[in-house]
Amino acid sequence: MGEALPYCLSLASWLQLVSGATLLLQGLCVNTAVRFLDLKGNNLRAAGAEALAKLLRQNKSIQSLTLEWNNLGTWDEAFATFCGALAANGALRQLDLRNNQINHKGAEELALALKSNASLQQLDLRWNHIGLLGGRALVNCLPSNRTLWKLELAGNNIPGDIIRAVEQAMDHNQDRQTVFRESQARAQVLSKEVRHLREEKSKQFLDLMETIDRQREEMARSSKASAARVGQLQEALNERHSIINSLKAKLQMTEAALALSEQKAQDLGELLATTEQEQRSLAQRQAKEHRLEQQEAAERESKLLRDLSAANEKNLLLRNQVDELERKVKSQQEQLFLTKTELTNTTAELKMRAIQAEERLELEKNRSRQSLEDAEHLRFKEVEHMTRHLEDSERAMQERVQRLEAARLSLEEELSRVKAAALSERSQAEEELIKAKNQVRLEEQQHQAHLEEKLRLLAQARDEVQSTCLQQKQTVADAQARASQLGMQVESLRRRLEELQQELSNKDQEKVAEVTRVRLELQEQNGRLQAELTAQEALKEKAAALERQLKVIASDHREALLDRESENASLREKLRLKEAEIARIRDEEAQRASFLQNAVLAYVQGSPLRTLSPQK
Repeated sequence: MGEALPYCLSLASWLQLVSGATLLLQGLCVNTAVRFLDLKGNNLRAAGAEALAKLLRQNKSIQSLTLEWNNLGTWDEAFATFCGALAANGALRQLDLRNNQINHKGAEELALALKSNASLQQLDLRWNHIGLLGGRALVNCLPSNRTLWKLELAGNNIPGDIIRAVEQAMDHNQDRQTVFRESQARAQVLSKEVRHLREEKSKQFLDLMETIDRQREEMARSSKASAARVGQLQEALNERHSIINSLKAKLQMTEAALALSEQKAQDLGELLATTEQEQRSLAQRQAKEHRLEQQEAAERESKLLRDLSAANEKNLLLRNQVDELERKVKSQQEQLFLTKTELTNTTAELKMRAIQAEERLELEKNRSRQSLEDAEHLRFKEVEHMTRHLEDSERAMQERVQRLEAARLSLEEELSRVKAAALSERSQAEEELIKAKNQVRLEEQQHQAHLEEKLRLLAQARDEVQSTCLQQKQTVADAQARASQLGMQVESLRRRLEELQQELSNKDQEKVAEVTRVRLELQEQNGRLQAELTAQEALKEKAAALERQLKVIASDHREALLDRESENASLREKLRLKEAEIARIRDEEAQRASFLQNAVLAYVQGSPLRTLSPQK
């Protein structure tokens, strides 16, 4: 159990006691390595079910659980606890509950668990006692569960129509799983392509920014060097001016001292000649330096012109990229037109399928109406048969009562005759009354006992007749109850037919609303694309105007050129933002197209037309 690899733990051979199973399940609550657990034939009962519930709540690693032959469904409360833990579990993929005595109540608990569970994919419930009610509960829970794609229900006394409904729901979930996996694969491929495009765009942007930074650095270095050169020349010129001023002062001093001495004048003349020669040499040097500065300025100007031509070439490349983006937008429009045509085709196909469904629904209505008429006819025949039987039995009972009444009347007449005879004998034997008193008393007692016996027999016969009447009334009440049940079943079938008609009309309305919504979204996307095209045309016009301005101000100063380059950089940033926005719009279009395709597929697969539609 120390390794992280999944492996199967089989305990069916040696785990026999419930206490041992409980302890083992408590130990597995904190285990993270076991993936497959087999507990077949261990008779876990209520305590084991509660331990399994605790295991399902705490363990997050077990994916397959086999619980065959464990009598878990015999205890309703323990099995309900187990189903509640199954609803909260998010790791279990396969569950085997064969031969666990699960009744319809356990099936209802399982249905509630399946409504909340979002991980279970395979469930085996064969050879239990689920029955009709449990099967209906499971069928009603399947629309809420989208992960379960295999459900085995053989040997549960479930009708064939419920089995077919379960199989249809399982096929629908399986198709949904395949579509979901395909959409995930497509989304991964699209995300990879988007990442690749983003990396390429980021690389291009980084290269462009590096070239711009290098150009800025070179221009800054050249401007710094030229500023330093100008400063040096200004300092030399200031020195020359100071020298000239000093020489002028000396010249004035020599002119003032010229009047004093001719010799000093000659010396001053020689000095003046030397100073003039120095001035000429200085003028020549300044002229040479000025020519060199002009040559450097011409070289810088040619370099700036070359940079301007390179910027123009880059602008041409950007224009080519804009043209390529326009071609891509046109291709996107063509793809949008193709999706529109596909949408019209799918709507036409859906209408055809709806017509076929209506025809099939009409056939089903006629068939159900015929079956209802047959059932009504059979019920009428059965009721008529029961009424005839009851009438016959009532007539027989009335005849028997009449016979008993005739017997009673005859006995009363006989009793009256006997009394009359006794009175006549009494009147005749008054004289012999004392002698025959004892004998008459004995005879009267015997006759009274005989009459009492006859009355007792008549009372018993009357009680038997009343009991038979009660039995006949009970059978009549049972027949009436059965007739009322048949009427309720007919009424439920009618209500079910009305519900199916209402669901079909609701689905038609949902289909129409979905189609209108998709049309509105497509119109909005077309409007956005048109706005983007107009914005791109405006950007083209702005780029042309900027190019004309660059041609006009190409001969201006270096600072104006730097300003224009900053404007070009801002325009490049705007163009990059527009490209990113276009890429985002393209991604949104692809996502919406995939969402639309998934919605159409889900609607087609989830509708009752699926039995008529061909497999994809």
